[in-house]
Amino acid sequence: MSLLIRGGTVVTADARQRADVYCEDGLIKAVGPDLEAPAGAEIVDAGGRYVMPGGIDPHTHMELPFMGTVASEDFFSGTAAGFAGGTTSIIDFVIPSPDQPLMDAYRAWRGWAEKSAGDYGFHVAVTWWDQSVHADMATLVREEGVNSFKHFMAYKGAIMATDEIMYSSFRRAVELGAMVTVHAENGELVYQLQKELVAQGMLGPEAHHLSRPPAAEGEAAHRAIRFAEVIGVPIYMVHVSTQDAVDVIARARAQGQRVFGEVLAGHLLIDESVYRHPDWATAAAHVMSPPFREKHHQNALWNALQSGTLQTTATDHCCFCAEQKAMGRNDFTRIPNGTAGIEDRMTALWTHGVGAGRLTPEEFVAVTSANTAKIFNIYPRKGSVSVGADADLVVWDPEATKTISAKTHHQNIDFNIFEGMEIKGLASHTVSQGKLVYADGDMRAVRGAGRYVKRPAFSPIFDAIGKSRRTPRMVAR
Repeated sequence: MSLLIRGGTVVTADARQRADVYCEDGLIKAVGPDLEAPAGAEIVDAGGRYVMPGGIDPHTHMELPFMGTVASEDFFSGTAAGFAGGTTSIIDFVIPSPDQPLMDAYRAWRGWAEKSAGDYGFHVAVTWWDQSVHADMATLVREEGVNSFKHFMAYKGAIMATDEIMYSSFRRAVELGAMVTVHAENGELVYQLQKELVAQGMLGPEAHHLSRPPAAEGEAAHRAIRFAEVIGVPIYMVHVSTQDAVDVIARARAQGQRVFGEVLAGHLLIDESVYRHPDWATAAAHVMSPPFREKHHQNALWNALQSGTLQTTATDHCCFCAEQKAMGRNDFTRIPNGTAGIEDRMTALWTHGVGAGRLTPEEFVAVTSANTAKIFNIYPRKGSVSVGADADLVVWDPEATKTISAKTHHQNIDFNIFEGMEIKGLASHTVSQGKLVYADGDMRAVRGAGRYVKRPAFSPIFDAIGKSRRTPRMVAR
């Protein structure tokens, strides 16, 4: 099976050039002008369009068991929806229940993910601690290619990692050459505010964002980053949503600390007014954590993305339909947290980033694929258009337009947080493993075609006093 993408402008995180791209056996075999198509090769005419690395979404939750239900999007439907938006790979999360062995949870997620249409990997959450967790982390790094461990500082009484758990896990990550990732919200503060609001009779979605103020994120981000500084482990902050957290990250990076930050497309474009929508179902559909914020935080996030303080974009794709959200009709703390976005991340970012002059096409590639690949140690296999890289590509039509709607999207959810958004710039063709999986609206995703992608551990660096530190071999600065 071979494929030639002809006549386009190849855009990477570093440059753009007029070039053809030839793919064979799942890999990019040649990049250059006027390539000859071997007999039998499939031809895609990319004239007037860009050819870019397929998007990598580093933060998804397919078919996640959470808050008394299971996310409606499974690994097949979710990765297929990603194809429609130009995303070809995901990094999902294994989230063990308290006291569940990490390896048992990991095997369960690997089983669910076998139906994936696109390539995938995993972060593994550390939700409790004993010597079995210590041992399982080593197995995951050395045998399973997991190089990042997640810590929820929120969700008290469920999956929240205490300071003691974080200390033990961060230390173990250093020993193994792994990175730590953190959901930064002060779980105790959120828990107490939730109780106060319920006692006051504030039970609707409008109370959700009030229970999770920006200061709760800022404090947790500061604490986690300081833990990482003392222990000497690289840290990746997921779904940064506030000026408070941006300031903490910027200060740490200015001091030379290995801190990376991720922002969700939703947090860049949606504000907290959605929680006051007169229709309860619409307000509840936007309930996620951290919540959508006041508009001034959006400006801070865009500035941080443009300046490099934040390096990656994601979705936190975790779908719950109206019937599931209704579990919390009489108590906002019971509304399943999560929204969709894997299909719309890249087009929304192109429209409001490149189209608005906030990002160049090269910067768009950096924040949608290349930086993620570098930070999580799978570059240049992913996130590049280069000979030997995986043939995961998107042909991007900068002139194509549409209106985002739940009626036409491919995501398995009955609501779209970007409903009604007019966008300009779309994936016309998506290529996974050298095969067309989406072509001018024709979905060609194959159940089970996705591969598990191992991510190597990072290399140790020893400072002058002999204190072990770990840092990625390849990083986005």
